[in-house]
Amino acid sequence: MKIICIVSMILILLANFNIALSFTDGPLPNGNFEYGPKPSEMKGTKIINPHAIPFWEISGYVEYIKSGHKQGDMLLIVPEGTSAVRLGDEASIKTKVKVTKGMFYSISFSAGRTCAQDEKLNVSAWPNTEPKDWGILPIQTVYSSDGWDSYSWGFLAQSDEIQIMIHNPGSEKDPACGPLIDSVALLALYTPKRQRGNILKNGNFEQGPYIFPNASWGVLIPPNIEDDHSPLLGWSIESLKAVKYIDSDHFGVPEGKRAVELVAGRESAVSQTVRTIPGKTYVLTFLVGDAKNFCQGSMMVEASVGAVVVQVPYESKGTGGFKRAQIRFKATSPRTRVRFLSSFYHTKSDHSGSLCGPVVDDVRLAG
Repeated sequence: MKIICIVSMILILLANFNIALSFTDGPLPNGNFEYGPKPSEMKGTKIINPHAIPFWEISGYVEYIKSGHKQGDMLLIVPEGTSAVRLGDEASIKTKVKVTKGMFYSISFSAGRTCAQDEKLNVSAWPNTEPKDWGILPIQTVYSSDGWDSYSWGFLAQSDEIQIMIHNPGSEKDPACGPLIDSVALLALYTPKRQRGNILKNGNFEQGPYIFPNASWGVLIPPNIEDDHSPLLGWSIESLKAVKYIDSDHFGVPEGKRAVELVAGRESAVSQTVRTIPGKTYVLTFLVGDAKNFCQGSMMVEASVGAVVVQVPYESKGTGGFKRAQIRFKATSPRTRVRFLSSFYHTKSDHSGSLCGPVVDDVRLAG
């Protein structure tokens, strides 16, 4: 108890001085919002002091939500721990972090939809000037049955000290109607070295966003994410829905420690464009499997390289497993796009309603 009190006092002192701490991979200081406002800094669930949450600054209608809190007949679910924040219309929460200028980073956080249907979040990272790096993440589709998902977004640090902001640009009539935010983390990403004999960057998907170690749901990479903002280095999300980034600690991963799961049928696609020599023959190989997450049935991964499209079937029992596929093609352009999507929608057989799909891993392009 004495140690907890000392830690709490240190957090409060540092927060009052608005100090930006040096970054290490993982959760940001008080990124799970377990250290919250004093009772005198709240009116009901609404936070009335913009500096009430240690290490964070709020703007607009922000609520501090405890696990088990009810809104009418609806129980608000806190993704991790006992506390989270809820952002009303045009509300935001931000923090300062010391990073390495010129380094690429990914932000991961959990978000739960409450009463709005078409919810979005604006995530940004910038120096102490106007925002220069930002992205809008749609969260209206709930991919898990828990009522919330973990998301990621990538950015290039333009200063040694940045501000990370999560903002709700919603336009609901109810100012208290907005998403729950919890478990904010940061991870430095290093330019992946090409594997010998592989033209693709990060073909084994090992360089990607932070995955919370105690979470068994992976992290979503949002739709329409171009390469310069992709937390999955080298790859773009070329679809209307997200793809899921998974780890071998919680899922069946065919090779290495990371892979991607195509969780939204034809609306969930990942792609990379590479330099090729017109007229030259290339061979694309990759693994197709299931995530060992009760995703059963006849799966089909559609792989395309330029104008060549091949459908690879996989019969999943939902218990893990994979097979290798190969495509031989002749390049017709100096730039060739490699793209993967799932031909069908799937949900888990555990009756949870959670979206799932085939896993793609260990993608190699040789010529």
